[in-house]
Amino acid sequence: MGHGGGGAMSAELVEQVLLPALTGPEQASAPLTDSAVVELGGARLAFSTDSFVVRPLFFPGGSIGDLAVNGTVNDLAMSGARAAFLSCGLILEEGVGIDTVTQVAEAIGAAARAADVRVVTGDTKVVEAGHGDGVYINTAGVGLVPAGVDLRPDRVVPGDVILLSGPIGLHGVAILSERENLAFESDVLSDCAALGGLAEAMLSVTTTDLHVLRDPTRGGLAASLNEIATAAGCGVVVQERAVPVPPSVAGACAMLGLDPMYVANEGKLVAFVAREHADAVLAAMRAHPLGAEAAIIGEAVTDHPGMVVARTGLGGTRVVDMPLGEQLPRIC
Repeated sequence: MGHGGGGAMSAELVEQVLLPALTGPEQASAPLTDSAVVELGGARLAFSTDSFVVRPLFFPGGSIGDLAVNGTVNDLAMSGARAAFLSCGLILEEGVGIDTVTQVAEAIGAAARAADVRVVTGDTKVVEAGHGDGVYINTAGVGLVPAGVDLRPDRVVPGDVILLSGPIGLHGVAILSERENLAFESDVLSDCAALGGLAEAMLSVTTTDLHVLRDPTRGGLAASLNEIATAAGCGVVVQERAVPVPPSVAGACAMLGLDPMYVANEGKLVAFVAREHADAVLAAMRAHPLGAEAAIIGEAVTDHPGMVVARTGLGGTRVVDMPLGEQLPRIC
Protein backbone atom coordinates (compact mmCIF):
# COMPACT_ATOMS: atom_id res chain seq x y z
CA MET A 1 0.00 0.00 0.00
CA GLY A 2 2.92 2.33 0.65
CA HIS A 3 3.81 2.24 -3.05
CA GLY A 4 0.50 3.94 -3.82
CA GLY A 5 0.81 6.71 -1.26
CA GLY A 6 2.45 9.45 -3.33
CA GLY A 7 5.64 9.49 -1.24
CA ALA A 8 9.17 8.12 -1.54
CA MET A 9 7.99 4.55 -2.16
CA SER A 10 5.75 5.72 -5.02
CA ALA A 11 8.65 7.66 -6.52
CA GLU A 12 10.91 4.60 -6.36
CA LEU A 13 8.29 2.45 -8.10
CA VAL A 14 7.87 4.97 -10.90
CA GLU A 15 11.53 5.85 -11.37
CA GLN A 16 13.06 2.39 -10.96
CA VAL A 17 10.41 0.12 -12.49
CA LEU A 18 7.88 1.97 -14.63
CA LEU A 19 9.85 4.73 -16.36
CA PRO A 20 12.65 2.45 -17.63
CA ALA A 21 10.04 0.06 -19.08
CA LEU A 22 7.65 2.62 -20.57
CA THR A 23 9.85 5.44 -21.87
CA GLY A 24 12.88 5.99 -24.05
CA PRO A 25 16.12 7.60 -22.82
CA GLU A 26 14.97 11.06 -23.97
CA GLN A 27 11.83 10.84 -21.79
CA ALA A 28 13.30 9.19 -18.72
CA SER A 29 15.12 12.39 -17.68
CA ALA A 30 12.10 14.69 -18.20
CA PRO A 31 10.59 16.24 -15.04
CA LEU A 32 7.54 14.39 -13.73
CA THR A 33 4.51 16.66 -13.57
CA ASP A 34 0.77 16.22 -12.96
CA SER A 35 0.10 16.15 -16.70
CA ALA A 36 2.17 15.84 -19.85
CA VAL A 37 2.38 18.76 -22.28
CA VAL A 38 2.61 17.51 -25.87
CA GLU A 39 2.36 19.08 -29.32
CA LEU A 40 -0.15 17.83 -31.89
CA GLY A 41 -1.05 19.57 -35.13
CA GLY A 42 0.58 22.79 -34.01
CA ALA A 43 -1.33 22.90 -30.71
CA ARG A 44 0.10 22.42 -27.22
CA LEU A 45 -2.05 19.96 -25.31
CA ALA A 46 -1.97 18.93 -21.67
CA PHE A 47 -2.86 15.26 -21.22
CA SER A 48 -3.41 13.44 -17.94
CA THR A 49 -4.95 10.28 -16.52
CA ASP A 50 -5.83 9.26 -12.97
CA SER A 51 -7.55 6.38 -11.20
CA PHE A 52 -9.76 6.70 -8.14
CA VAL A 53 -10.20 3.98 -5.52
CA VAL A 54 -11.35 6.02 -2.51
CA ARG A 55 -13.06 4.31 0.40
CA PRO A 56 -15.84 5.13 1.26
CA LEU A 57 -17.44 6.04 -2.07
CA PHE A 58 -19.36 8.92 -0.48
CA PHE A 59 -17.89 11.21 2.18
CA PRO A 60 -18.59 14.64 3.72
CA GLY A 61 -18.17 17.20 0.96
CA GLY A 62 -18.00 14.87 -2.04
CA SER A 63 -17.83 11.41 -3.58
CA ILE A 64 -15.68 9.27 -5.82
CA GLY A 65 -17.56 10.81 -8.77
CA ASP A 66 -16.54 14.34 -7.78
CA LEU A 67 -12.93 13.23 -7.29
CA ALA A 68 -12.83 11.49 -10.68
CA VAL A 69 -13.67 14.72 -12.48
CA ASN A 70 -11.94 17.29 -10.30
CA GLY A 71 -8.76 15.27 -9.88
CA THR A 72 -8.09 15.09 -13.61
CA VAL A 73 -9.27 18.66 -14.25
CA ASN A 74 -6.83 19.83 -11.57
CA ASP A 75 -3.92 17.85 -12.99
CA LEU A 76 -4.48 19.62 -16.32
CA ALA A 77 -4.82 22.99 -14.57
CA MET A 78 -1.40 22.50 -12.97
CA SER A 79 0.02 22.66 -16.51
CA GLY A 80 -1.91 25.87 -17.16
CA ALA A 81 -4.59 24.16 -19.29
CA ARG A 82 -8.33 24.31 -18.90
CA ALA A 83 -9.73 20.82 -19.35
CA ALA A 84 -11.86 20.39 -22.48
CA PHE A 85 -12.64 16.67 -22.72
CA LEU A 86 -12.59 13.72 -20.33
CA SER A 87 -12.85 9.96 -20.69
CA CYS A 88 -14.46 7.90 -17.94
CA GLY A 89 -13.78 4.22 -17.25
CA LEU A 90 -15.87 2.44 -14.62
CA ILE A 91 -14.86 -0.85 -12.97
CA LEU A 92 -17.87 -2.18 -11.05
CA GLU A 93 -17.86 -5.05 -8.59
CA GLU A 94 -20.51 -7.74 -8.98
CA GLY A 95 -23.25 -7.05 -6.45
CA VAL A 96 -22.90 -3.28 -6.19
CA GLY A 97 -26.36 -1.68 -6.19
CA ILE A 98 -27.63 0.03 -9.32
CA ASP A 99 -28.70 2.93 -7.10
CA THR A 100 -25.07 3.35 -6.00
CA VAL A 101 -23.87 3.33 -9.62
CA THR A 102 -26.57 5.88 -10.44
CA GLN A 103 -25.44 8.18 -7.63
CA VAL A 104 -21.82 7.95 -8.75
CA ALA A 105 -22.73 8.62 -12.40
CA GLU A 106 -24.86 11.61 -11.44
CA ALA A 107 -21.99 13.00 -9.35
CA ILE A 108 -19.64 12.64 -12.33
CA GLY A 109 -22.08 14.48 -14.58
CA ALA A 110 -22.70 17.29 -12.10
CA ALA A 111 -18.97 17.78 -11.43
CA ALA A 112 -18.23 17.85 -15.16
CA ARG A 113 -20.86 20.50 -15.78
CA ALA A 114 -19.57 22.58 -12.87
CA ALA A 115 -16.03 22.39 -14.27
CA ASP A 116 -17.25 23.18 -17.80
CA VAL A 117 -15.77 19.98 -19.22
CA ARG A 118 -17.38 17.28 -21.37
CA VAL A 119 -17.18 13.53 -20.79
CA VAL A 120 -16.95 12.31 -24.39
CA THR A 121 -15.91 8.64 -24.19
CA GLY A 122 -15.73 5.84 -21.68
CA ASP A 123 -15.76 2.16 -20.82
CA THR A 124 -17.48 -0.11 -18.29
CA LYS A 125 -16.23 -3.40 -16.87
CA VAL A 126 -17.70 -5.68 -14.19
CA VAL A 127 -15.49 -7.92 -12.04
CA GLU A 128 -16.51 -10.84 -9.80
CA ALA A 129 -17.55 -10.21 -6.21
CA GLY A 130 -14.52 -9.95 -3.97
CA HIS A 131 -12.28 -8.68 -6.77
CA GLY A 132 -13.13 -4.99 -6.43
CA ASP A 133 -14.51 -2.59 -3.86
CA GLY A 134 -17.81 -1.43 -5.28
CA VAL A 135 -16.68 1.14 -7.83
CA TYR A 136 -13.30 2.15 -9.21
CA ILE A 137 -13.01 4.98 -11.76
CA ASN A 138 -10.36 6.06 -14.23
CA THR A 139 -10.54 9.42 -15.98
CA ALA A 140 -8.24 10.89 -18.60
CA GLY A 141 -8.40 14.45 -19.87
CA VAL A 142 -7.02 16.82 -22.45
CA GLY A 143 -6.91 20.61 -22.59
CA LEU A 144 -5.18 23.39 -24.52
CA VAL A 145 -2.14 25.10 -23.01
CA PRO A 146 -2.15 28.84 -23.85
CA ALA A 147 0.85 30.40 -25.60
CA GLY A 148 3.57 31.53 -23.23
CA VAL A 149 2.54 29.24 -20.36
CA ASP A 150 5.38 27.01 -19.16
CA LEU A 151 4.78 25.54 -15.72
CA ARG A 152 7.52 23.14 -14.63
CA PRO A 153 9.19 22.49 -11.27
CA ASP A 154 12.66 22.90 -12.79
CA ARG A 155 11.81 26.56 -13.55
CA VAL A 156 11.81 27.40 -9.84
CA VAL A 157 14.75 29.58 -8.75
CA PRO A 158 15.97 30.83 -5.35
CA GLY A 159 13.99 33.91 -4.35
CA ASP A 160 10.67 32.59 -5.63
CA VAL A 161 7.78 33.13 -3.23
CA ILE A 162 5.55 30.17 -2.29
CA LEU A 163 1.79 30.75 -2.34
CA LEU A 164 -0.83 28.35 -0.94
CA SER A 165 -4.46 28.75 -2.00
CA GLY A 166 -6.06 27.94 1.36
CA PRO A 167 -6.37 25.70 4.43
CA ILE A 168 -4.86 22.23 4.22
CA GLY A 169 -5.87 18.77 5.44
CA LEU A 170 -9.63 18.97 4.97
CA HIS A 171 -10.00 16.11 2.48
CA GLY A 172 -7.91 13.60 4.40
CA VAL A 173 -9.62 14.31 7.71
CA ALA A 174 -13.08 14.19 6.10
CA ILE A 175 -12.33 10.75 4.64
CA LEU A 176 -10.89 9.50 7.90
CA SER A 177 -13.86 10.73 9.95
CA GLU A 178 -16.32 8.93 7.68
CA ARG A 179 -14.22 5.77 7.33
CA GLU A 180 -13.58 5.32 11.04
CA ASN A 181 -16.86 6.87 12.29
CA LEU A 182 -15.01 9.55 14.21
CA ALA A 183 -16.79 12.61 15.59
CA PHE A 184 -15.05 15.95 15.94
CA GLU A 185 -16.25 19.19 17.52
CA SER A 186 -17.28 20.52 14.10
CA ASP A 187 -18.01 18.79 10.80
CA VAL A 188 -15.04 18.51 8.47
CA LEU A 189 -15.91 18.64 4.76
CA SER A 190 -13.63 17.66 1.90
CA ASP A 191 -12.27 20.60 -0.10
CA CYS A 192 -12.84 18.69 -3.37
CA ALA A 193 -13.11 21.31 -6.16
CA ALA A 194 -12.02 22.04 -9.73
CA LEU A 195 -9.10 24.50 -9.77
CA GLY A 196 -9.07 25.50 -13.45
CA GLY A 197 -10.64 28.91 -12.87
CA LEU A 198 -8.25 29.74 -10.02
CA ALA A 199 -5.23 28.78 -12.11
CA GLU A 200 -6.48 30.97 -14.98
CA ALA A 201 -6.89 33.92 -12.62
CA MET A 202 -3.30 33.53 -11.49
CA LEU A 203 -1.97 33.21 -15.04
CA SER A 204 -3.85 36.36 -16.03
CA VAL A 205 -1.40 38.28 -13.81
CA THR A 206 1.75 36.74 -15.27
CA THR A 207 2.62 33.76 -17.43
CA THR A 208 6.40 33.98 -17.53
CA ASP A 209 6.92 34.58 -13.80
CA LEU A 210 4.49 31.95 -12.53
CA HIS A 211 6.96 29.07 -12.48
CA VAL A 212 5.08 26.03 -11.21
CA LEU A 213 1.69 24.96 -9.88
CA ARG A 214 1.03 21.77 -7.96
CA ASP A 215 -2.06 20.40 -6.22
CA PRO A 216 -0.98 18.69 -2.99
CA THR A 217 -3.08 15.51 -3.02
CA ARG A 218 -1.53 12.22 -1.82
CA GLY A 219 1.36 12.98 0.52
CA GLY A 220 -0.05 16.44 1.17
CA LEU A 221 1.80 19.74 1.05
CA ALA A 222 5.01 18.10 2.27
CA ALA A 223 5.23 15.74 -0.72
CA SER A 224 4.55 18.52 -3.25
CA LEU A 225 7.19 20.84 -1.77
CA ASN A 226 9.78 18.05 -1.67
CA GLU A 227 9.09 17.07 -5.28
CA ILE A 228 9.52 20.68 -6.42
CA ALA A 229 12.66 21.24 -4.35
CA THR A 230 14.26 18.09 -5.76
CA ALA A 231 13.37 18.91 -9.38
CA ALA A 232 14.51 22.55 -9.03
CA GLY A 233 17.72 21.75 -7.16
CA CYS A 234 17.04 24.45 -4.58
CA GLY A 235 15.99 24.54 -0.95
CA VAL A 236 12.56 25.44 0.39
CA VAL A 237 11.83 27.29 3.63
CA VAL A 238 8.26 27.30 4.96
CA GLN A 239 7.02 29.51 7.78
CA GLU A 240 5.00 26.98 9.76
CA ARG A 241 2.68 29.55 11.31
CA ALA A 242 1.85 30.94 7.86
CA VAL A 243 0.42 27.60 6.65
CA PRO A 244 -3.36 27.80 7.21
CA VAL A 245 -4.62 24.77 9.14
CA PRO A 246 -8.29 24.79 10.21
CA PRO A 247 -8.80 24.23 13.97
CA SER A 248 -10.86 21.11 13.25
CA VAL A 249 -8.01 19.62 11.19
CA ALA A 250 -5.39 20.62 13.75
CA GLY A 251 -7.44 19.02 16.54
CA ALA A 252 -8.04 15.82 14.59
CA CYS A 253 -4.37 15.52 13.65
CA ALA A 254 -3.26 16.11 17.24
CA MET A 255 -5.64 13.41 18.46
CA LEU A 256 -4.56 10.90 15.80
CA GLY A 257 -0.84 11.67 15.72
CA LEU A 258 -0.89 13.05 12.16
CA ASP A 259 0.94 16.03 10.69
CA PRO A 260 -1.37 18.28 8.61
CA MET A 261 1.51 18.91 6.17
CA TYR A 262 1.22 15.27 5.07
CA VAL A 263 -2.58 15.01 4.86
CA ALA A 264 -4.20 14.92 1.40
CA ASN A 265 -6.06 17.83 -0.17
CA GLU A 266 -8.33 17.82 -3.24
CA GLY A 267 -9.07 21.49 -3.80
CA LYS A 268 -5.85 23.35 -3.02
CA LEU A 269 -2.80 24.39 -5.04
CA VAL A 270 0.69 25.58 -4.21
CA ALA A 271 2.54 27.98 -6.52
CA PHE A 272 6.10 29.28 -6.87
CA VAL A 273 6.13 32.83 -8.24
CA ALA A 274 8.86 35.37 -8.93
CA ARG A 275 8.99 37.77 -5.99
CA GLU A 276 8.10 40.88 -8.04
CA HIS A 277 4.73 39.38 -9.01
CA ALA A 278 3.91 37.53 -5.79
CA ASP A 279 1.64 40.21 -4.28
CA ALA A 280 -0.33 40.65 -7.51
CA VAL A 281 -0.81 36.89 -7.95
CA LEU A 282 -1.85 36.59 -4.29
CA ALA A 283 -4.44 39.34 -4.80
CA ALA A 284 -5.83 37.53 -7.85
CA MET A 285 -6.07 34.32 -5.82
CA ARG A 286 -7.92 36.03 -2.99
CA ALA A 287 -10.39 37.52 -5.46
CA HIS A 288 -11.39 34.01 -6.56
CA PRO A 289 -13.75 31.94 -4.36
CA LEU A 290 -11.30 29.02 -4.19
CA GLY A 291 -8.42 31.27 -3.15
CA ALA A 292 -10.11 33.56 -0.62
CA GLU A 293 -7.81 32.32 2.17
CA ALA A 294 -4.63 32.20 0.08
CA ALA A 295 -1.37 32.99 1.88
CA ILE A 296 2.35 33.41 1.36
CA ILE A 297 3.95 30.50 3.23
CA GLY A 298 7.65 30.60 2.32
CA GLU A 299 10.32 30.90 -0.34
CA ALA A 300 12.84 29.01 -2.44
CA VAL A 301 16.45 29.44 -1.24
CA THR A 302 19.99 28.55 -2.28
CA ASP A 303 20.73 26.72 0.99
CA HIS A 304 20.11 22.97 1.52
CA PRO A 305 19.21 22.16 -2.12
CA GLY A 306 16.50 19.55 -2.48
CA MET A 307 15.46 19.88 1.17
CA VAL A 308 12.33 21.41 2.72
CA VAL A 309 12.70 23.11 6.11
CA ALA A 310 9.94 24.55 8.29
CA ARG A 311 10.58 27.42 10.67
CA THR A 312 8.49 26.84 13.77
CA GLY A 313 6.62 29.38 15.85
CA LEU A 314 9.22 28.99 18.60
CA GLY A 315 12.04 30.10 16.31
CA GLY A 316 13.49 26.67 15.63
CA THR A 317 13.58 24.68 12.41
CA ARG A 318 12.61 21.16 11.41
CA VAL A 319 13.14 19.16 8.26
CA VAL A 320 9.95 18.31 6.38
CA ASP A 321 10.89 15.03 4.75
CA MET A 322 9.28 13.35 1.78
CA PRO A 323 6.72 10.91 3.25
CA LEU A 324 7.74 7.27 2.89
CA GLY A 325 4.29 5.91 2.09
CA GLU A 326 0.83 7.18 2.96
CA GLN A 327 -0.59 8.12 6.34
CA LEU A 328 -4.12 7.47 5.04
CA PRO A 329 -4.45 4.87 2.24
CA ARG A 330 -7.26 4.82 -0.34
CA ILE A 331 -7.73 8.59 -0.03
CA CYS A 332 -8.50 9.33 -3.70
